[in-house]
Amino acid sequence: MDAGDIAGLIAAGAFLMLVFVLAVPIFKLGRTVDAATRAINDLTDRTGPLLGDVNETVRNVNTALGQVQVSLDGVNVQLEKVDTITEHAAHVTANVANLSTVVAAAAANPLVKVASFGYGLRKTVQARRNAEESREIRETLKQRRKAARR
Repeated sequence: MDAGDIAGLIAAGAFLMLVFVLAVPIFKLGRTVDAATRAINDLTDRTGPLLGDVNETVRNVNTALGQVQVSLDGVNVQLEKVDTITEHAAHVTANVANLSTVVAAAAANPLVKVASFGYGLRKTVQARRNAEESREIRETLKQRRKAARR
């Protein structure tokens, strides 16, 4: 065996040693890849039903939102009717206010005159009554004085 053969044997031994040293991490890496594959498969198995439930929930929410939209459309229709009624009520109120202003203006002047006439008539009647009562009292007092003199 010459020096080339010995160098070849040493190189082969070193290569064999390198293979053994690298085999352990590669073997461990293989187990890690297997564990990761199992975890991914387990996650996939659990995710499928979960996504099915999420899809069902989304469909239910969409149905509920559709019903809410229909309800809101109905409410909007009713609000439009209420707006129309409110607008008509505002017009009626304005017309009644205008009418009452016209009636007040038309009736105020004659009513003031009638009230003034009534007040004056009452004062006159009351003054006549007071005058008649005063006259009767004076006559009664005169008669008593005359009777007292006799």
